[in-house]
Amino acid sequence: MVTQPLTAGDVLELIADIPDPEIPVISISDLGILRNVAVEGDHVTVTITPTYSGCPALDAITQDIETTLEAAGIDDIDVAMTLSPAWTTDWMSAAGKRKLLAYGIAPPSHTAEGPVPLKLTIRCPQCGSGNTGELSRFGSTSCKSLWQCRDCREPFDSFKVH
Repeated sequence: MVTQPLTAGDVLELIADIPDPEIPVISISDLGILRNVAVEGDHVTVTITPTYSGCPALDAITQDIETTLEAAGIDDIDVAMTLSPAWTTDWMSAAGKRKLLAYGIAPPSHTAEGPVPLKLTIRCPQCGSGNTGELSRFGSTSCKSLWQCRDCREPFDSFKVH
């Protein structure tokens, strides 16, 4: 029986849909933290970049990657973390941003390249109103802030842009 050599694409297909443990509606691929997959023989190295250097979800993400690959019969695994270049919301996929909005989290709305547009408000993901205000710069996780819609009165998280 002839088996095909393992490729980076094979590994990527196995792990791309692993959900973020803090926001399970979005995958590590859609979030943009899955940076690289390298395969050398039977050895696999997966490189990730955290959204924040102190991200408490890194251990869970590493474990999920290892568990997923081990279940597929891949045992020689390294999950490496890189902080440079720093993660940016520009790395989030358009599909990921739509998933955040559908989940009730206002996604980041601009890119970090060029001048940053002045933004006085964030649209409510519940009713679409722009009549919102920030309640706290610190939300349920480090990468989110807490906002409230003044029209529907619903609180919501907003993904911080950086």
